[in-house]
Formats: sequence, C-alpha cells, structure tokens
Amino acid sequence: MSDASETERRTRTDYNSLNTDVMQWISALAALLGLYLVASPFLLESTDAAVWNDTLIGTAIFLTAGYNFYRLSKDRLASVGVASLTVLLGLWALVSPSFIDMGGNALATGTAISGLLVAALAAYNAYANNKADTPERARARA
Repeated sequence: MSDASETERRTRTDYNSLNTDVMQWISALAALLGLYLVASPFLLESTDAAVWNDTLIGTAIFLTAGYNFYRLSKDRLASVGVASLTVLLGLWALVSPSFIDMGGNALATGTAISGLLVAALAAYNAYANNKADTPERARARA
C-alpha cells in the first residue's frame, strides 16, 4: 500500500472501525427472533395463514441474520445487502398482523414486536457495516 493511500485511510472521518464481536451478538439476536417467529404459531393460537407467514418469514430472517453472523465470525464485514433484506423481512413481520388473520392477539402482538426488533437490529447492522472500514480484529488470527 502506498504512503498516500495509507495516510488517506487514516485521515478519513466517514469510516470507523467495527467491533465484530458486538455485531455478531446483534446478528445472533436477530436470528433467534427469527426462530421465535417460526415456533410461535405452533405454541400460540393461530390460523393456517399465520403459520405459513410466520414460518416463512421467520426462516428467512434466521437464514439472513445467520449468514451475517457467519461472515462476522470469520472477521469479515456483514453484508449490507443481506442486512437490508433482513430489515424488509422484519418490517413485513411488523405489519403482517394488519393484513393476515393471526388467530389470536398474543400471536399478532408477538409477531409485530419481533418484526420491530428484527428491523431495528438489522438496520443498525447495515448502517454500522456500511460505515465500517475494516474489523478491529481483522488479520489478528492466523
């Protein structure tokens, strides 16, 4: 790397280092919320549409958040595109009780709250990884 690009890299203020351990926990929490969405229609009163909705959306959230968890565990930045997709899935989970008969108030509330939390966690994940330059622990492991 040349001296000019190294100096530019150190002086840029729009990028910062990223603690990948914290981001891993955020991705793991979003993935666990996806698993809750998968399990909740089987534990609470639900309709067939609610079972399909929560199972498909929960599985997609689990897979996308899990993918970013995996990337972060390998000292790579999380995928901003995948985190953004997770945000959209969380927003659908937030509003889906308004469009789909959930069969019970507990399931509708749980789905909406889970969606809100997933959307917030994934949005922060996307934002932080978009602003990050390199992980703090990058190349620390052999």
